[in-house]
Amino acid sequence: MKKLVCGIDEAGRGPLEGTVAAAAVILSDDFPLDILGDSKKLSEKKRDAAEKIILERALWGIAFAAHDEIDSLNILRASLLAMTRAFDALCDNARRRPFALDGVTIIVDGNKIPPVHDGRVREVIALVKADASVHQVMAASILAKCARDRAMRGFAKMYPAYGYQKHKGYPTREHRELCKTLGPSPIQRKTFSY
Repeated sequence: MKKLVCGIDEAGRGPLEGTVAAAAVILSDDFPLDILGDSKKLSEKKRDAAEKIILERALWGIAFAAHDEIDSLNILRASLLAMTRAFDALCDNARRRPFALDGVTIIVDGNKIPPVHDGRVREVIALVKADASVHQVMAASILAKCARDRAMRGFAKMYPAYGYQKHKGYPTREHRELCKTLGPSPIQRKTFSY
């Protein structure tokens, strides 16, 4: 019997503002693996094209932890919370298909594992740089990055002075200067210094 693997990854741990996004993905047996790669190294065009195929041909879940949750929990715990929520969303999608998740192995990018309380999970493995070596995690990384970038483009429309469409909340020099000039935005992570 083939091992069922779910990859989980997050995007947005380093920015000064906005949510952290996470995704969980199980790939189909006939998934075109050649479209996958480390989301940080793929161009935006390639990420967007891969995202479309992942959403169509894989079982997935996407979730977020908000800036205020990041401030109250810390970024690590908020990231793990988003990962748990992403796996829960994948489980909800599996129930609608239906799709059997019994004996699933979860591989998480990094060195910490999210709290997953589901009797169908066989094991949860933390693997550093899994987003560059495990196809399911690569797919999760792409979904998380695309979802977070989309959210930041939405925030750019709400708060245009901060230029989120360019830097997505990451601490570029220009962004730090804007924060100092304008003060904290409504989606500022107040526990992060700028």
